[in-house]
Amino acid sequence: MTISLCMIVRNEEKVLGRCLECGKVFADEIIVVDTGSQDRTREIAEEYGAKVYGFSWQDDFAAARNAAFDKASMDYCMWLDADDVVTEENQKRLVELKETLDKNTDMVMMRYVTAEDEDGNPLFSYYRERLVKNGKGFRWEGRVHEVITPSGNVAYSDIEINHRKQGPGDGDRNLRIYERMIQEGEELTGRSLFYYGRELMAHKRYEEARAVMEAFLDGAGWVENQIEACLNLAECQGALGHLKEAAQALLRSFLYDLPRGEACFGLGRYFQELGQWAMAVYWYKEALASRPEAEHGGFIRWDYYGYLPEVNLCLCYDRMGERDKAYEYHKKAKAWRPDSQEVQWNETYFRGLGYQEPG
Repeated sequence: MTISLCMIVRNEEKVLGRCLECGKVFADEIIVVDTGSQDRTREIAEEYGAKVYGFSWQDDFAAARNAAFDKASMDYCMWLDADDVVTEENQKRLVELKETLDKNTDMVMMRYVTAEDEDGNPLFSYYRERLVKNGKGFRWEGRVHEVITPSGNVAYSDIEINHRKQGPGDGDRNLRIYERMIQEGEELTGRSLFYYGRELMAHKRYEEARAVMEAFLDGAGWVENQIEACLNLAECQGALGHLKEAAQALLRSFLYDLPRGEACFGLGRYFQELGQWAMAVYWYKEALASRPEAEHGGFIRWDYYGYLPEVNLCLCYDRMGERDKAYEYHKKAKAWRPDSQEVQWNETYFRGLGYQEPG
């Protein structure tokens, strides 16, 4: 099979070459839709052999992405943002996928890693619809936080795309678009309401975000968004000083699916702040026992399933006077983040108590 790499860009001269250097390995065609660049973005795209088209920006990401897909001529359309990176290992996997993908596959989901630690391990990831069959009627929806609704024969791949943003960007853009939609009389529902709430939360407008998340949870929505909305509602309540209500929001997430590590960790922190060490230990252990369901497609914060519960279990057991258990969890946390401030502090503390690993 063949791939049309389809991108929408604007003023991306700092990162576009990095992305296209990856894309040229697996793409049979590169489509770049430029929405009004005033730097060397278009020239850089042309240097990589891309077919470059202009597009009048309409505050509508779906419209721009659909314009790029409309220009594609290969078997499948694949999208990347300019600040995305495909590592050499994942480039090889994509080349292999071109040789092995079942021709009846309509869509391939790939993990999108949007935050990493200093060693390149994922901290935050989720699955996205990355590759779709051309000519099957797949269309982007949503003026912001756009999406293609999965349908047909959907395959999950172990290929990862890394989002490595450089610079602050326009942090107000998405919220500005949502507020313009509201001013124009559009009613936000479902996915758009959920992401509007997240944009409000990111701008620390916690009371408004809380109300929006409550409204979203009162309606219909994808279960992963409902679980995430509970986590976001808890964050808003916590920021507003409503700690009990924050804990209740975390518990509310259990109504939708098995407990997630993020919610269990949050409950651990709640009881830890109250000095209820045994309760905190229980919930931190629940976080460690839970398993992230990556193929469900929801957001996964990987540290909540390992390092963070373990470093906090160290503290809780120490406060309970169970130093040996505390030290065991210190060693586990150290295996994750040996250079972290918390681990270094604990290392000094335990050495002062006479604890030291052999050798």
